[in-house]
Amino acid sequence: MYRLSELEAKYQEKKMTPQQAAALVKSGDRISYGFGYTAPHAVDEALAERLKNGEVDHLELVNTLSMHEPAVSLETESNDQIRFTCGHFSGLDRKRSKDGRCWFTPIFFRESPKYWEQEAPADVLIIQTTPMDKWGNFNIGPALTDVRGYLKSAKTVIVETNEKLPFVHGMQTDLNLCDVDAVVEGNNPDIPEIKSRPADEDHRKIAETVVDLIESGSTLQLGIGALPNMIGQMLCESDRTDLGAHTEMLTDAYVDLYEAGKLTSSHSSIPGKIVYAFAGGTRRLYDFLDNNMKCFAAPVSYVNNVQVISSIDKMISVNGAIDLDLFGQVNAESAGFQHISGTGGQLDFVQGAYGSNGGKSFICLHSTRKKKDGSVESLIKPALPLGSIITTPRAAVHYVVTEYGAAMLKGQSTWKRAEALINIAHPDFRDELIKDAEKMGIWTNTSKLSI
Repeated sequence: MYRLSELEAKYQEKKMTPQQAAALVKSGDRISYGFGYTAPHAVDEALAERLKNGEVDHLELVNTLSMHEPAVSLETESNDQIRFTCGHFSGLDRKRSKDGRCWFTPIFFRESPKYWEQEAPADVLIIQTTPMDKWGNFNIGPALTDVRGYLKSAKTVIVETNEKLPFVHGMQTDLNLCDVDAVVEGNNPDIPEIKSRPADEDHRKIAETVVDLIESGSTLQLGIGALPNMIGQMLCESDRTDLGAHTEMLTDAYVDLYEAGKLTSSHSSIPGKIVYAFAGGTRRLYDFLDNNMKCFAAPVSYVNNVQVISSIDKMISVNGAIDLDLFGQVNAESAGFQHISGTGGQLDFVQGAYGSNGGKSFICLHSTRKKKDGSVESLIKPALPLGSIITTPRAAVHYVVTEYGAAMLKGQSTWKRAEALINIAHPDFRDELIKDAEKMGIWTNTSKLSI
């Protein structure tokens, strides 16, 4: 740590232009832009210029999730100059993957700080932070997640300050000047907003089923999208009280719950605090977080820790799926061989919520999907398609919910699981699923009579 009297001089020593900071990157370096909107803008553009001019090559950019297209991916189409790896996949990452530019890294999100520290460290970490305070600290903002892993291992740390980044309270949210190699005063871009598509009637039916199974005093883990937002709205209008938040991703739904007087967090992992690993939503959410001591950011190694989750009474976990099969195996990552998303924290929260006293976990999905050719397919399948990734194994699944109701799978035989899942499949596909289950040997009179 520097003495306070040294701070200004040290800051000026480390202050650089984006071009000077980008010059610290050497050919062959493995670099990271952190998580989501911690990614830099000014230094990224300067590094892209170096790539364009042929000054640097054989770079690898590793991230957990991209929230805006970095300039370095637009400046060159050559994997010999720069290639990308990612641990979760956004729409941007999927596009780069289809173009042969991005490779997926399978991870348990809770373990990722350890991966980046020990197994796959970066040479250079370049992230956005708030401007430095009078004590020499930069605030990492509401995307703390796995950044600490990179900080522990990176040989070079570059911060690009952004006055628009919310200042967040929590665990290990600051970075001191003594641990920084270069400071770039950035161009203060707006934080990317995530806006969900409107809910449909099936979302409403699924949400009604889930909300009916949530009690007062529950602590919530909700994802992002139309369904979690609908669940939040229904809870706001319900008679449920004294709710809490312990969630991988904090979204606008929690702001709704707080403003409705529902979110006390008195039973959360840190009593009185809204605990999260990262936030993603609209400007309203980021304004809610800014210098709000009610909100508590923590590394994903803590937030997604199964033991921590299990320690919270009445923990509720809500996650989605691409499809699942009659054994109860959940795929939330791929459409056949096409990679869509990542494991994230789904399995962590599914196991943690069930381990909680009075807890429940829900895997939610529509019963069908319309394909590009206009035909309709069931998302409850006899067996997962070739290439599908099992995100949550059958033994871990608690409740599955579609617009036709809930199937409780814990402790059920293969026959009962198949029956429960067929009962919440679309009616047009139930007879066909029964025939498939008979062929698979999990739907027979012998099976039924032996229960």
